[in-house]
Amino acid sequence: MGDHSAFFYGTLMAPEVLHRVCHGSHQPNSFYRSLLKIRPAILPHHRRHKVLHADYPAMIPCASPTASVRGTLVTGLTDGDMWRLDIFEGDEYSRRTVKVEVLDEKGKAAGEVEGVETYVWIAGRQELEDEEWDFEVFVREKMGRWIGVDEGFADVDDAVKAQQADPTGGRGVNGSIGKTLEQSREGKKEVLESAV
Repeated sequence: MGDHSAFFYGTLMAPEVLHRVCHGSHQPNSFYRSLLKIRPAILPHHRRHKVLHADYPAMIPCASPTASVRGTLVTGLTDGDMWRLDIFEGDEYSRRTVKVEVLDEKGKAAGEVEGVETYVWIAGRQELEDEEWDFEVFVREKMGRWIGVDEGFADVDDAVKAQQADPTGGRGVNGSIGKTLEQSREGKKEVLESAV
């Protein structure tokens, strides 16, 4: 399990997108899914916006005392996960450390968590709409395109392929842990087939 915690407020709130970036698959096996803990959280003094001509949002600091963004707090992220997330977010965002309010299963405040990383928009206010980005609309109308194709993940995939050392600590689909698990499954399958 990794030492990083991050607050996500857009497409990465969908576990399928998060796992695709971190583990190389929209539907990783239960071992990979168990490595990350996902909880609802709120980041105060920020506002989420639609990005012009894009499916994903941006978040910027906001001076209003009532401004906040609801998202997810993900714990258990590794250095390799953060490396992949940095590539996925690109140069329109900057990773910053923030403090979030964690919510319980009823949506009530359950405590603050400091030292959480998040991605803040730095590409300019002119690229943003005034309207807030809606996660439910993304899931209902656009996520199918994100899950059905790998084009949006090409930068991450290419960087992982080009990397000499495995920055995921072997957790990626083509990492040493992933390959070992796959070989183990294949070996069990062969044993079962030979027994029949």
